[in-house]
Amino acid sequence: MAEKEFLLDLDIGVRLRCWHKTEGGQVTAFTVQMELLFEDQWKPVVRFDTAHGFAHRDLYRRCGGAIKTPLGMDFRTARTFAQDDILANWRRYRDLFLRG
Repeated sequence: MAEKEFLLDLDIGVRLRCWHKTEGGQVTAFTVQMELLFEDQWKPVVRFDTAHGFAHRDLYRRCGGAIKTPLGMDFRTARTFAQDDILANWRRYRDLFLRG
């Protein structure tokens, strides 16, 4: 079993956090999360993960709570989709979060 984790700065106060676990070359779990430095704390804005046994996206609200959307993909495909989605849309996610 292997685990990898990394952070990537997207802008000042915006970062991408990625973690995944593989076993036998297969992705068995992952988290891909965009975080925003907001009120002196790193806050999740959007997170793709497998925390409940299925690949899904949590879109966080500034006032609290999140909207969960199943992805309907295998874990490897979902992890790649998540990274690509955040890299392409992080400005939109940031703006949605800041608007509340």
